[in-house]
Amino acid sequence: MSTIEGIPADVAHVDLDEKRAVLELDATLYPVESLYSAAFVFIDRHYVFLDRPDAQKLRIVVTPKKLEADPEAAKEQLRGVVGELANELVTAAWRHQITQENRARIEAVTLQAMAGSMGPPSLDDLEDFDFTDEAFEDPLGIALSWEEKYAKKGEAKAEASEGTADSPETSDAAEATAEAKGEEE
Repeated sequence: MSTIEGIPADVAHVDLDEKRAVLELDATLYPVESLYSAAFVFIDRHYVFLDRPDAQKLRIVVTPKKLEADPEAAKEQLRGVVGELANELVTAAWRHQITQENRARIEAVTLQAMAGSMGPPSLDDLEDFDFTDEAFEDPLGIALSWEEKYAKKGEAKAEASEGTADSPETSDAAEATAEAKGEEE
């Protein structure tokens, strides 16, 4: 067994006789879920063995499926594997922490998505719905119905004169408005 330059010997070492790299990790730093996640990234190129030698330690043994024949090249290859695995462990642990912190938000969004996929409301749901809410304010007059927007001009004059016949001032104003509309055409 030999140590890897830049990595403490009690954390990682390379066993060239067995053609493997061994990482021993503090179990309090890395959740087991992140260990599985990091190991999963490597299973296409390496054989990965996970172990818990004691309650405070986690062990990962990584054996490349194709190892360099030259011992120095093999050692460098295993050192690269250890570095990649260490980086992936940190990434997976961070992802796990973010997921735990946002669990309620993730569940709420998932629940809303599932509720939305249930389809339109039933007739019972619509029967229970309160449609008596006041109409919204439309100061710019944007929310006009098609009939109101494209009503015939003659009908608008008749409605204006009928609705305002109560007082002479309002009927004069309605006629002036109708005449102004007629001039625009």
